[in-house]
Amino acid sequence: MAQVLEFKLPDLGEGLTEAEIVRWLVEVGDVVAVDQPVVEVETAKAMVDVPCPYAGVVTARYGEEGSELPVGAPLITVAVGAPASGGPAEVAETEAPETEGSGNVLVGYGTSDAPARRRRVRPEQQVLAPVNGRPAPEASEAVQGPVAVISPLVRRLARENGLDLRALTGSGPDGLILRADVEHALRTAAAPAPATAAAPAPATTAATATAAAPAGTRVPLKGVRGAVADKLSRSRTEIPDATCWVDADATELMRARTAMNAAGGPKISLIALLARICTAALARFPELNSTVDTAAREIVRLDAVHLGFAAQTDRGLVVPVVKDAHGRDAQSLSAEFARLTESARTGSLTPAELTGGTFTLNNYGVFGVDGSTPIINHPEAAMLGVGRIVPKPWVHEGELAVRQVVQLSLTFDHRVCDGGTAGGFLRYVADCVEQPAVLLRTL
Repeated sequence: MAQVLEFKLPDLGEGLTEAEIVRWLVEVGDVVAVDQPVVEVETAKAMVDVPCPYAGVVTARYGEEGSELPVGAPLITVAVGAPASGGPAEVAETEAPETEGSGNVLVGYGTSDAPARRRRVRPEQQVLAPVNGRPAPEASEAVQGPVAVISPLVRRLARENGLDLRALTGSGPDGLILRADVEHALRTAAAPAPATAAAPAPATTAATATAAAPAGTRVPLKGVRGAVADKLSRSRTEIPDATCWVDADATELMRARTAMNAAGGPKISLIALLARICTAALARFPELNSTVDTAAREIVRLDAVHLGFAAQTDRGLVVPVVKDAHGRDAQSLSAEFARLTESARTGSLTPAELTGGTFTLNNYGVFGVDGSTPIINHPEAAMLGVGRIVPKPWVHEGELAVRQVVQLSLTFDHRVCDGGTAGGFLRYVADCVEQPAVLLRTL
């Protein structure tokens, strides 16, 4: 007799409480193997394929594409072993190997690299579960087939604007729904309806509230944008931050980088040199590599430097973390920055690569701005901001000259240190930028 097991949405990372269903990878009636990915979800940190720890027949799915589920909510149910009823032919068609599950603690990363075969059971054997609290559809509704959409960008555009793709007729080959179809539907929906003569409806509280609301487009605060909003709000609420800044002559640092890259071997990035300067500065001023335990009313000074860096992507702002940055040289830092940046662009960063930072380096100069007062990445204690490096008039060796100048800013938690410590840290960073030999003397 088949045993129906319920697989719940697991905790996919530190502090995550929900995830959005991006794409189902299995249908009701499919046969799945242990650790076969069954759904692609988007958390506030990364896109993750969630594997099922059981082998059997999928009997129900919970949640539609685009909906959010809390951690611990039912995701799918799987019939393990022989079906509860049916003749020998039905058993042969749907039987799946019995298993106790994979035993994985962190689901989200499977243990099997071999893709599993998918098989379908007969329609009369499918068990449909309620979705979002609504009754299960009839069997005739369940066989309508997938929506004719290939591009995930089209799906995302429709999902973010609350558009049901099943209501559209595609203009592409074989009815394929294109981005132009979605944009046309959105423009049609946004167009004002023609005025019609109708008796005035009595005023109600709801109608009055709707009329009073300002017109505009509403963007849900969820996913990456919601996580960023929550973290920045918490930072400004809990951390008494202060900012100091200084202009520095980066001419010698740029020359040093050019000389290093001219010597051959892997190229050294500018952000890697700035990261190396940061780790040296944190070794001299460890107060800034710390966090505040508000419950215990203690400052926790951390031994390792896990350096986060701000990266702007199509999904929004993310902060990948270079683990153990204090033990890396410029070449190793360059390679790790390149790897994490590429993963951020493709949306393949794992939750582990987006958590655990102890200090953040924010190079906002890539946006063409000189300065900023960055918000601390809670629960860290400081963030160094770097503006663009541009030629400016500068007094050098007693004479006016054109030099490569950069503005450096440090936002710090005033609970962990006073202005003297923060100023000392920033001055040391500026000295290393102006005279890279200062860094060599302190190694």
